[in-house]
Amino acid sequence: MNNTFDIYVDSAANLTDEMVASTGIKVISFTYSVNGQIKKCYDSSIPFKKIAKEYYEQLRQGADIKTSLVCEADFTEAMTPSLESGRDVLLITITQGLSGTYAQALKAQAALKEKYPDRGIYVIDSCNASLGEGMLALGVAHLRDMGESAEVCAKWAEDNRYKINSYVTVNDLKYLRKSGRVSTIVAVAGTILNIKPMLKADGGSPATLAVYAKERGRKKSIDALLKAFTENVINPEAQTIAITHCDCEDEANELAERLKALGAKDIVIEYYDLCTGSHVGPGTIALFFTGKDRLAHAKTAATQPKGRTIFQRN
Repeated sequence: MNNTFDIYVDSAANLTDEMVASTGIKVISFTYSVNGQIKKCYDSSIPFKKIAKEYYEQLRQGADIKTSLVCEADFTEAMTPSLESGRDVLLITITQGLSGTYAQALKAQAALKEKYPDRGIYVIDSCNASLGEGMLALGVAHLRDMGESAEVCAKWAEDNRYKINSYVTVNDLKYLRKSGRVSTIVAVAGTILNIKPMLKADGGSPATLAVYAKERGRKKSIDALLKAFTENVINPEAQTIAITHCDCEDEANELAERLKALGAKDIVIEYYDLCTGSHVGPGTIALFFTGKDRLAHAKTAATQPKGRTIFQRN
């Protein structure tokens, strides 16, 4: 492993415990409060699956959960040991279209550059969330281990971040309603009609998660994920495909089997990151893969009505 620089992500990157262990990527955690008690979204001493399963069960039971961004001081504290030891750092964050975390990271970068002027300090907006962000970090780790510098890896991340495709289906609109992302009227009507919104990471700057379609019923919404995959994926047999879920593991496994029939060979399944998980709720399934450039698609769709953004920034 190349030790000339260290890679950091916020915990929204949704990396599995195995990915963190094998790559040495360092995770800076978001926090959440549940019924007034502050907890970490990621704790290296506790298996993430255990934290996530408890989290989504609490949501089902109606717990009052709020998430908080990663602040400047958190980034500064986390990255200082690397800089003190003479290593450069490369930090990848959740898209600024969903959180103010990237802005906090830039503040930390400016302060640290003053203190460590000889070190390379790179901050990249992933233009994504969950394992969309995480997959970009894994690509950087692969290049690092091939001997590339932090500067080269940062350029690669900027050039490839819109090639990570993310598609999400939400099972229950009440969580979007509780977080203020949709109105009560829309949520009630959608529930009655069994409407499942389809979301994707768009090609905007900043990138966000926007509704691009609505399907009636769970089966059709899962089928829509597969349709998005077939229409947008590039070389599925030669890449890692990721699925995250909000405590609906059986359906995630079924989706994986259907993806294998479409050419996917390496599929990772993990619980969905907690940072945005409270806004989409139990039953949500997300699919991530390398595919068609979202920027190019955004340019061709520039004259089309823009999908409705459902997330507001933390």
